[in-house]
Amino acid sequence: MTDNRFFDEMLTGAGDARVPYSEYAKWFSGEDPKVLLKKSNEAETFFRRIGITFNVYGQKEAQERLIPFDIVPRIIAAREWRLLEKGIEQRVRALNAFLADIYHRQEIIKSGRLPEHIISRNDAFLPQMVGMTPPGGVYTHIVGTDLVRTGENEFYVLEDNARTPSGVSYMLENRETMLQMFPELFTKMKVRPVSGYPAELRRSLSECAPPNFDRAKPRVAVLTPGIHNSAYFEHSFLADQMGAELVEAGDLRVVDGKVQMRTTMGYKPIDVIYRRVDDDFLDPLSFNPDSMLGVPGIMDVYRAGNITIANAPGTGIADDKALYSYMPDIVEFYTGEKAILKNVPTWRCSEPDSLQYVLDNLNELVVKEVHGSGGYGMLVGPAASKKELAEFGAKLRAKPDNYVAQPTLALSTVPIMTKKGLAPRHVDLRPYVLVAPGRVHITPGGLTRVALKEGSLVVNSSQGGGTKDTWVLGD
Repeated sequence: MTDNRFFDEMLTGAGDARVPYSEYAKWFSGEDPKVLLKKSNEAETFFRRIGITFNVYGQKEAQERLIPFDIVPRIIAAREWRLLEKGIEQRVRALNAFLADIYHRQEIIKSGRLPEHIISRNDAFLPQMVGMTPPGGVYTHIVGTDLVRTGENEFYVLEDNARTPSGVSYMLENRETMLQMFPELFTKMKVRPVSGYPAELRRSLSECAPPNFDRAKPRVAVLTPGIHNSAYFEHSFLADQMGAELVEAGDLRVVDGKVQMRTTMGYKPIDVIYRRVDDDFLDPLSFNPDSMLGVPGIMDVYRAGNITIANAPGTGIADDKALYSYMPDIVEFYTGEKAILKNVPTWRCSEPDSLQYVLDNLNELVVKEVHGSGGYGMLVGPAASKKELAEFGAKLRAKPDNYVAQPTLALSTVPIMTKKGLAPRHVDLRPYVLVAPGRVHITPGGLTRVALKEGSLVVNSSQGGGTKDTWVLGD
């Protein structure tokens, strides 16, 4: 049964299957629900067996969790995907141009399109990157653009993840699981593959290797904080799938002006590091002196042009939720075009009038920390108690610069499999984008995150959300 307040991606208001789902709905109607529930349990066993878990910080018990997986795919029509691809590529190119500008001439600030304080007061802006151009001119090698949908061809960008977007291993394993469980569906439907992502990632990173290295065979490494990191499974998975080295700080050192990896044959130079370590911990000589997760002197090697770091240090400013509110201007400034994908209307609480509006309408808004992620530190006004609203109001008054607010969107729904049959749940989508000099590659699909709790709008795995396989149909 559909809820007419929200756009149901599978069913029309009359209960008929929409065109992208027509073949799937026909197949589903002929299946035994008990068999499908059994397969759903089998999927969980599969994920647990291969170790696809994540860590939940701040909880003493059950720290390592399985992200729930739902067996009903999210299906996107070819024409819808073409619109998304065009808008995502435009946005990613604008972000890369923006990063190049703010670390060099800062023309966008001189033009008055962006206030200077958005940069100068931002902890994610790295003075160490001023005047620095990464190899190939690429700052954002891997981007995850979070999208939500509210209607037919109504897509909004929720946020840009230009620092270290995670979750791609779930996209790949979700597809592998669906292929194993429902091979007949992939013969009936033209579902575009996602399995080429690791090879594309390796190719993109290799194309960004420093020019003084052998680009035909660059040595690529994934730098992980270690096994206790929440995304360690993904780090090891991607290194294995790419045929890259998985390294921790202790495996690396600077030798003869290059970052080198310890091997049984001595130290060997690394050409490209796909780092999953935050800026602050990357180099104890340049950033946090207490860091044990980074490589002393790596920034000197980087500035000398002897290594590529992906994503480039300082890209985190593009994740900033206060900056997000200026993205339509940023896209237009660097591309000369109006943004294809819309932003969610955003109130910057640092501005007195906006702060007052947010305080007056707190029970209707979603409030987020400007540097927040994972669903932490946010308030969903319509679902909050009077006590929570009062406490969050006090936080806003104490530190308004730390927050932005947005309207509560009527997020689209996709059915999930429950014991009682199909039930609608809210979703978002994170497509994965790879950038190389002169080239942008968008994997046809991405990670669909689903709010498994009825009525919930929070899809983050750390807040009880799950994932789905995302099917982009071919023409």
